[in-house]
Amino acid sequence: MLEGKVALVTGASRGIGREIALTLAGYGATVIVNYNGSREKAQEVVAEIEARGGKAEAVQCSVADFAACGDMITEMLGKYGRIDILVNNAGITKDNLVMKMTEEDFDAVIATNLKGTFNTIKHMYRAFLKQRSGRIINMTSVSGVLGNAGQANYAASKAGVIGLTKTMARELASRNITVNAVAPGFIDTDMTQAMTDTAKEATLAQIPLKRMGQPRDIAEAVAFLASDKASYITGQIISVDGGMAI
Repeated sequence: MLEGKVALVTGASRGIGREIALTLAGYGATVIVNYNGSREKAQEVVAEIEARGGKAEAVQCSVADFAACGDMITEMLGKYGRIDILVNNAGITKDNLVMKMTEEDFDAVIATNLKGTFNTIKHMYRAFLKQRSGRIINMTSVSGVLGNAGQANYAASKAGVIGLTKTMARELASRNITVNAVAPGFIDTDMTQAMTDTAKEATLAQIPLKRMGQPRDIAEAVAFLASDKASYITGQIISVDGGMAI
């Protein structure tokens, strides 16, 4: 489905990003596994892809650093000649009620989740135009769709990603470049496993399907949007949330 394609997945060393990298590689893409601090885990993802017969490499870069993003993308374009798929998955949380949230925590989440998405798109823009093809898939969240108490910074960043996605879809459509977003709900990852049983029960009560999603659910949606099967889909926010945002 993705044979011959090159994909850059940010924040791909663990959780949903890891599963996206493995899934895209499983469909034939060469995957650039971006990470910020988790070098060992990123190398494990690469090793797993290679063990399955795929191609991948790990590249360190904080997506919040505009210049570093430019250096990473320039290097990868020079090495592979093109990048066909850009998955903006890197993200952080620093949850708190606004009355207790520091300016630094608000800024840090915006810098990684929203500005980081802008940074990679900005540096890939000319290459995509020159190729006259490309797939951009941004990771937003059910929190960006509905809002969530205690996540003002995170919800704002993910709502911003939705606006950025729709705008970029309009800017790039004439060059055969699609831009979509996936909005995960309550997914079984290290982040959700750290929640208390009470918090999990309260969240599950809000999900019509009454269960958590799996990272694979998100990865398959991303793979579909990255493929030719989704060539007439752009500017859309695909909720993979068990019905939370109905």
